[in-house]
Amino acid sequence: MNRALFDIVAGILTEQFEVDPERVRPETSLANLGLDSLALMEFVFAVEDRFQTRIPEERLDPRQAGLTLERLDEQLVAAAVPSNAPSPT
Repeated sequence: MNRALFDIVAGILTEQFEVDPERVRPETSLANLGLDSLALMEFVFAVEDRFQTRIPEERLDPRQAGLTLERLDEQLVAAAVPSNAPSPT
């Protein structure tokens, strides 16, 4: 997990969506943040806008059961690497 990315995502949750900072942990599922389905979608859009990237819905659906903030972080890292980039060896 990239801690700097997580801290930015946590800031979006606490500042824009008024989520209690105690609830914002890597293992917390998006469903357990106390946001309704519309707010969850708005949160994902806010994160995408902040990082100027788009995460394909098939890779990150906020309605998916068990989707955690750590998984969101992983998807942001993956979205930042072009699909044609050579894999590190």
